[in-house]
Amino acid sequence: MQIKEVAKELNISARTIRFYEKQGLIQPAKKPENDYRVFSEEDVLQLTTITALREVGMPIKQIKVILEKPEMTLQEHLEIQRTALLEKWVEMKDMLETLDEMITRTSSTEFSYQALYPLAAHLKKIKEIRYQWTDRWNFDGQAHKYDQRIKTEGHVFNVHEGYEAALAMVENIVQKGREATCLDIGIGTGNLGSRFLSYDMKVIGVDQSEKMLEKCKEKHPEIECRKGHFLMLPIIDNQIDVIVTSYALHHLPDEEKLLALEEMTRVLKPFGQICIADLMFVDEVHRHKVLEGYRERGNTVAVESIEDEYYANQALLVSWFEHHGFLVETYQFNDILSMIYAKCKK
Repeated sequence: MQIKEVAKELNISARTIRFYEKQGLIQPAKKPENDYRVFSEEDVLQLTTITALREVGMPIKQIKVILEKPEMTLQEHLEIQRTALLEKWVEMKDMLETLDEMITRTSSTEFSYQALYPLAAHLKKIKEIRYQWTDRWNFDGQAHKYDQRIKTEGHVFNVHEGYEAALAMVENIVQKGREATCLDIGIGTGNLGSRFLSYDMKVIGVDQSEKMLEKCKEKHPEIECRKGHFLMLPIIDNQIDVIVTSYALHHLPDEEKLLALEEMTRVLKPFGQICIADLMFVDEVHRHKVLEGYRERGNTVAVESIEDEYYANQALLVSWFEHHGFLVETYQFNDILSMIYAKCKK
């Protein structure tokens, strides 16, 4: 086919096709006698792919990587692009909500321009929190032997005591439903999310560690794995029936935990459920009591482990859920491991 014929069939301009050729995305054969381009069926198919990826906003450089590196599948690249677009969408949503609040305040007879500054500062802070989260614990490095390192007994201080009981309790307390969608945040290698596959539920696993997701896919190919984290879930609003998470939320400071709850609520359907099994104390009094107990027994390993992370304040999370219209149940497995089950009333 000639370039004009291809342009007409794909509804793009010949100039666009020449641009893709200049960028090295496509290399059609040329007739030696006149240097006219001749497009094969494979060339046309490749142009169709390029055009589709450009329509969803994928950069030329990334498309070139797809075409040059067959070991990375088109699906993997599309997932990367979906995550990027969703991040932009969430950012735009934050900005629109802030603008709405600014507009509301300007309609007041007591309006002052100074009233806009805290809103702008809050928006800036949310952006920083969402995009500057880093993995201090090197989960990519842990992924290969993560399951073998989960020890449920022994150790001077064992954070995984009660691990299996906690996962079983999450499975039992959550109301299951065929064709319902379950989101496991911080899915790791899939130990919790995989429990819901037997109920004919769709399971989406989100994790910031690519290596953890690779291991999860290897163990449970039925799970749809997406890269993301608590503060930026790669999910459109109101898509999820059940959210579960285990041993993950304690990697966020308390302020970020509350932002994570907001993000969970954003993707949750009406009457949806959230179940969190994690390292947490009942309240600050309980935290102080447990730490003092470890100090008195000389267990510095326990004290250092707790202070290195952000064990949750259960009372703080429960208060947030209740304030936002959830019915809440709690369960305590031991001094450092608890579960919160919250069901939205609306």
